[in-house]
Amino acid sequence: MQIAGIPRVRLANLPTPLYEAKRLSEALGGPHIFLKRDDLTGVGLGGNKVRKLEFLLGEARNRGANVVLTAGAPQSNHARQTAAAAATLGMEVHLVLTGERSEEFRGNLLISHLLGAHLHFVTGKTMDEAVARASDEMVRLAAELEGAGKEPYVVPVGGAVPLGSVSYALAVLELMQQANDLRVRVDWIVHATGSGGTQAGLLVGTRALRTGIRVLGVRVGYEFEPFEERVSEQANETARLLGPKDVTFRSSDVVATRDYVGEGYDRPTREASEAILLTARCEGVLLDPVYTGKAMAGLIDMVRKGRFGRGEVVVFWHTGGEPALFAGAEVCGPYLTAG
Repeated sequence: MQIAGIPRVRLANLPTPLYEAKRLSEALGGPHIFLKRDDLTGVGLGGNKVRKLEFLLGEARNRGANVVLTAGAPQSNHARQTAAAAATLGMEVHLVLTGERSEEFRGNLLISHLLGAHLHFVTGKTMDEAVARASDEMVRLAAELEGAGKEPYVVPVGGAVPLGSVSYALAVLELMQQANDLRVRVDWIVHATGSGGTQAGLLVGTRALRTGIRVLGVRVGYEFEPFEERVSEQANETARLLGPKDVTFRSSDVVATRDYVGEGYDRPTREASEAILLTARCEGVLLDPVYTGKAMAGLIDMVRKGRFGRGEVVVFWHTGGEPALFAGAEVCGPYLTAG
C-alpha cells in the first residue's frame, strides 16, 4: 500500500494498544478476545474518527482551508472529534447538528462546545429530512464563510469517504505488527459499523496484506442502504487510492449483521447495556450505548452461539464513543442504571 503523496496531519496517539481481554474471554468461555483500543487515539477524548481526520484535514490544509464544517446528530462522536482536531490545528469549526437546540449541554455536545465549535441546529419531520437539511445548511454556511473571505472545507459525515478509509487500511498494518510482536495470529476483527467507512478500510487492509483475517461489522442502525454495496464500492475506491491493483470487492465480501440494532440508531438496547456492564467489570474498559456497546453485545451473543472457534483470536476494535454515557437517559436508556 502506498500513501506517498496523500496529505496527512499527525493527530492520533499511535499505535493504540492491543492486548488480550483475559477476564472477559474467561467469562464467555469462548475464543481469545483481544481489544484494539482506538478509544485511546487521544484528541478530544479519542475515537476512530481521529485516524480519518488525519487524512481529511491533511487535504483541507493542503487546499489552504482555515474553516472546517461537518454535520451529525447532537451526540455525534464524529462532530466532537472534528471539533477537537480543528482546535488542535487552529482552525475554526462549524457543526451542523440534526435536532432541537438543547437547553443543557451534555456528553459530546458539551465537549464540542468546550472546544469552541460554532453549533448550528436543523430539524426535520424525519431523520432523512433532517440530514438533507443539514447538508443544505453546510452548503449555505460554506458559501457564507467564503463570502467573508474564509476558506471552508466540508468534512463528510463520519469521515465515510475513501480518503478517510485509507486510515483504517493502514491501521491493519499496525495491528499486524502488534500481533506479530505478541506472537498471535488474528482470525477475526469485530467492530461497530455505522456509515461503513471504517469497515471499508479494514477490508482493504486485511486483503492487501493477505492476512486471512475475517472482518465482521456489527451494524448500529438501519441507514445507509444498500449497505453491503455501499461499503464494497468505498473499499474499491480506497484500494485505488492506495494502489494495490489486485484488490477488488463485491457486496458479498462485506459481512455486517443487523441483528443487534434494536429499534434503531441512538436507541439503547438491554443487550448493549449488559455488554457495557460485563466489559467494564471484567476489564475496566468503558463502551458506549450507541456503537461499541451494540457491537460487543453482538460479539458476546455470537460467542455463545458458537460463531467463533474456541481457540480462535478475535480482535474487538474499540472505536470509542464513551462520552455518550454522560448524555442522559434518552441515549443510555434505563438499563445501565438498573444494572
